[in-house]
Amino acid sequence: MIFAVRHPSLRSRLCRGGAVALMLSLTASGVLAQTASPSPPDQAAIDQRNKELEALRAKQKEAAEAEQRLKAEIATLGQDRTKLNQQLIDTAARIRTIETNISDSEGRIRPLDAREAEIRLSLETRRDRIGEVLAALQRAGRRAPPALLVTPEDSLQSLHTAMLLGATVPEMRARALQLANDLGELIQVRKNISEERDRLKGERDRLTTDSTRLAALVEERQKQQSEIERNMAAEARRAANLAKEAGSLQDLIAKMEQDLQSAAKAAAAAELKGTPPSVNGKPNLRGMQDTARLSPAIAFATAKGLLPLPVNGTKIRSYGGPDGNGGQEKGISIATRPGGQVTTPCDGWVVYAGPFRSYGQLLILNAGGGYHVLLAGMDRISVNIGQFVLTGEPVATMGSQSQVASILAAPSSQPVLYIEFRKDGTPIDPGPWWTAKEGEKVRG
Repeated sequence: MIFAVRHPSLRSRLCRGGAVALMLSLTASGVLAQTASPSPPDQAAIDQRNKELEALRAKQKEAAEAEQRLKAEIATLGQDRTKLNQQLIDTAARIRTIETNISDSEGRIRPLDAREAEIRLSLETRRDRIGEVLAALQRAGRRAPPALLVTPEDSLQSLHTAMLLGATVPEMRARALQLANDLGELIQVRKNISEERDRLKGERDRLTTDSTRLAALVEERQKQQSEIERNMAAEARRAANLAKEAGSLQDLIAKMEQDLQSAAKAAAAAELKGTPPSVNGKPNLRGMQDTARLSPAIAFATAKGLLPLPVNGTKIRSYGGPDGNGGQEKGISIATRPGGQVTTPCDGWVVYAGPFRSYGQLLILNAGGGYHVLLAGMDRISVNIGQFVLTGEPVATMGSQSQVASILAAPSSQPVLYIEFRKDGTPIDPGPWWTAKEGEKVRG
């Protein structure tokens, strides 16, 4: 149906504010997309590219200078073990917070992207109806609409103007109102997506900066450790041979602590110092503030409800649940972000660090008092056998995919960290030790 509008100014506003704005807005939305033949690059474009290259070179130079300053700063920090350890723990904590923020932002973007695609598809499937509205609006004016590019916001305002004619053209107003609502939502969704992507970019930039800093801190820490243990290469070879001979995790722990010099020294230290005294039967938490400590601040047995989870992610297997092979899970499994940071859940001595059978990279800590903590499935471990590590200290990073599929009895598209607690060689439920209740979704 075509409506005649007699008032010249209203007819002009309807034509320009409705047809042109709506058509160009839909074009910008991809509904009436057109292609244009590319024009050859001009001198201005060449100049612009040269400016971008110069800016890139300047940025690379600035990054190199910043790296040198960072190395000098950390070399100074390395002279003070307390400060170095505190920086390691603080930087690792920041990285895990940023990982959480990135995952949250990505989670908000996904439904926004889906809603944008849904609105665009809805507009695309209504091409014919849109064409009818455009034709009616164009014929209501005396002259063809001007070739004017407008933004979706301008289009929406023009549609509101056109809808003032609702008393005269109610059917057209209803159709225009529906399109205006869709365009208005599309504009808001795009705005929200843009804001989230800006926020995500900022978090990723911070992650890159802190990851660079953490890598330098870890390098300094391990450099000092290497100076303490001169025979580390021989110890690493011996550890690899013992791992090949071990038939089980318990066998591996026994071989390490009995036959490997550095692991044996760590086990002896754990036996001697691994059960610090408590205050009125409660752990003395003030000891956790001493980042220069060389033995656990609190006894592992008294640390229930105090230990932080070692990685961000989502728990996919629980202790005691079915393991998919007719048995029960001896630990818990957490699906993580690719490249996720792994920190120690407790103080302890490293008695094994390296690959082991189907566990991927395996890290075993002697926490004292007969307790061992096992972390498996990492891509890279950054500590050495015999080393004492503090709660929250960075010790490993995850890879890009699961390395413990055989443990899970099913493949996983994400990296998976397997965590197991043992008391006198027997797996125990780690649930009571976590600050987050077992069964809750792990942040990340």
